[in-house]
Amino acid sequence: MLRSSASTATAPMVNAVNKETMLQNKIIVALCQNGCVARNHTVGQFYTKYGALVNVGHHGESDITGHRISDGKALYIEVKLPGEKPRRDQQEFLDAMRSSGAIAGCAHSVEEALEIIGR
Repeated sequence: MLRSSASTATAPMVNAVNKETMLQNKIIVALCQNGCVARNHTVGQFYTKYGALVNVGHHGESDITGHRISDGKALYIEVKLPGEKPRRDQQEFLDAMRSSGAIAGCAHSVEEALEIIGR
């Protein structure tokens, strides 16, 4: 007989897209229109319909990943609403990526994201 140690509790459903996600989507579109391949990078936890907890990604990884087409440089952008700052683990990730030669930064707007990629 198989037993699961996962909790059967489920997280509440959220139908509305939050403001940070809306900004992230706008930034991805702008990056793709300005010479980049970009996609969202989900980090967090969710529950399956069977109640199993699933972890995705690693804490600190950026919201947007991709590359600049002109030179193939990897890019990592953490998206925050105006007035917010990256958590310590997020800033450490950005610093590590930047020191390895990638394009990395925190954007509070589409304009800031385009500045990060040099547009």
